[in-house]
Amino acid sequence: MSKREMLINYAGGQECRIAIVEDGQLEELYQDRASADLHVGNIYKGRVAHVEPAIQAAFIDFGLERSGFLHITDLHPMYFGQQNKEEKERIGQKTPHRERPPIQNCLRRGQEILVQVLKEGLGTKGPTVTSYLSIPGRFLVLLPYMERLGVSRKVEDDDARRQMRKILDELDPPKEFGFIIRTAGIGRTKSDLKRDLAYLQRLWKMIDQRMKNQRSGIGELYTESDLVIRTIRDVYTSDIDRIIVDDVSAARRAQNFLAIASPRSGSPVFVYNDPVPLFDRFGIEQQIETINARVVPLPSGGSLVFDSAEALVAIDVNSGKSRESRDAETTAFKTNLEATDEVCRQLRLRDLGGVVVIDLIDMRALKHRRQIEQRFRDNLKRDRARTHTTSISQFGILEMTRQRMRPSLKTSIYMNCPSCNGAGHVKSPESVVLDVMRRLALTMHQTRVNRVELTISPDVAFQLLNRKRGQLTTLEQKLGKRVTVRVGGGSVDYIELAAFDAQDHKVMVEPPHPLDDNSLTPINACGEPIEIVENTEAENTDQSQPQEDTETASETTEAKPRRRRRRRGGRGRGRKSETTETAPLADADASEEQAPAAPATDGQDSGEPAQEQTTPSVTVEVNGNVQTPATDKPRRRRRRGGRGRSRGAKKSTPDQAVASSEPNGS
Repeated sequence: MSKREMLINYAGGQECRIAIVEDGQLEELYQDRASADLHVGNIYKGRVAHVEPAIQAAFIDFGLERSGFLHITDLHPMYFGQQNKEEKERIGQKTPHRERPPIQNCLRRGQEILVQVLKEGLGTKGPTVTSYLSIPGRFLVLLPYMERLGVSRKVEDDDARRQMRKILDELDPPKEFGFIIRTAGIGRTKSDLKRDLAYLQRLWKMIDQRMKNQRSGIGELYTESDLVIRTIRDVYTSDIDRIIVDDVSAARRAQNFLAIASPRSGSPVFVYNDPVPLFDRFGIEQQIETINARVVPLPSGGSLVFDSAEALVAIDVNSGKSRESRDAETTAFKTNLEATDEVCRQLRLRDLGGVVVIDLIDMRALKHRRQIEQRFRDNLKRDRARTHTTSISQFGILEMTRQRMRPSLKTSIYMNCPSCNGAGHVKSPESVVLDVMRRLALTMHQTRVNRVELTISPDVAFQLLNRKRGQLTTLEQKLGKRVTVRVGGGSVDYIELAAFDAQDHKVMVEPPHPLDDNSLTPINACGEPIEIVENTEAENTDQSQPQEDTETASETTEAKPRRRRRRRGGRGRGRKSETTETAPLADADASEEQAPAAPATDGQDSGEPAQEQTTPSVTVEVNGNVQTPATDKPRRRRRRGGRGRSRGAKKSTPDQAVASSEPNGS
């Protein structure tokens, strides 16, 4: 039989951590710090700040920095304001969304309303509140303005459910309240339930008295207990063998609460007096360090990879080094079984909520898919948060939702990186330098700006003052303004830009004005277009080349490899055309190696092979003037593609080159 223990590490006024350990393995972890102001479960008297019909929600001001978000589905029927409408609702029979009136017909601005915090605010979102109030006890939950008695949905034994409902009916609970029997109350005696029922009634009377005293204004009516009492109340069950606390005052409070809530459970509370920290003694600190790791190893060699967004958690299952099985299907099934147990455990430990997407290893067998789905449901029964799972899709993805009650454990322990704001990426120094140059150009174009002081990180300053020094100097000379560069900041992408006027007063940089059509110039007004004229002399001389020269060049050894390549890659070309077109190319290559280099003169047609090589096949005419590019890149492109080249220019003899350079018919 497994051994379960509850370990409470209490540092008065600073932090309280509670761990549920089963056979030395950490199963659940709860953490509460004095600096973290938590509000989940608290009941407030609030006022409607404004109503948003577009999203069917209202924002409630109840004294916190951000207003609470109240959706129409969390609005109690007592606020519907309809005639002949019951102000109470039966447990388990919540009014459907389609039968609820529009929220603008139910609430008005300035109206007072009782709300309870469901979820803490996350990011830029405020807390989520509801008007369905619930006050938990040790074995029962009191629901004001509700009717009927119920049993927790986690209890699946029908006989146990009927028996506990019968016991609760015999206690004759007040008709103006609804009650739910918690899982901890299953199997309890009538006296235990009666004691818890009386405690909840006294608690509601105190809340009602506070509400009457606060006839005007907003404020807090009920505050949840501290983490020690709250965890023992919600988590402690009879299968926990003992409770170990390292603080005497916390141990006494835990014992007193158990004596009132569960007097027959004995005294399982013990005080830890060893100088070695409690969590280190039981090996819990090492397990806590691995909770927030991105990669979690599995026993067989596989791993889990966790990636979280604001309301989405993606978990990737990898087989890794798992090689025990002989076939891929068995390996995938065994790895997915291990991943199922570990994923459910990590969700509890990390307190992740929202939409959870689990990318399992693909399995072909339908029975394996069904076993994995059932394994997920069985493991999630131990989770206190409400969950809902779907079937494995054809892509091997299992989707589920988990109730988010408070920020995750990672959020409470870590803070976002000041450099990347939690994104995990920082701009490179080169990217920051380009951004700095753009911002300098925008700032220095302002007429009021006389000088600019720029503060950047050392890496960016090195890039700016070395590789961009010329551009920076040009910008200063062009605008007649000075830039002072300082080194500072704690991150690579740190940029602080301050502008000053002629009187050395700081100037606020104004955003650019809207685009003016006068700042746009048509392309025709920028100058006459450049006309590109192809040289057709080579095409004219191509017709005057004797056929015998072509046949002679086609038999050279260098033309054969080029002809074979053309024959393989040429599309839609016949063999005859390949022979007559590729042979001169090979001869041209040979003539370029053998012909001596000779200087070329402008406006002359010497007909020498060296001059023919340097003459480009494309000329550029600008305003009637012919310009010749100085580079030999067009010659290399002509040699590869063979466009516009004359057959005569590719001969190796000077006489043939002279004949090819003369115009046709001369």
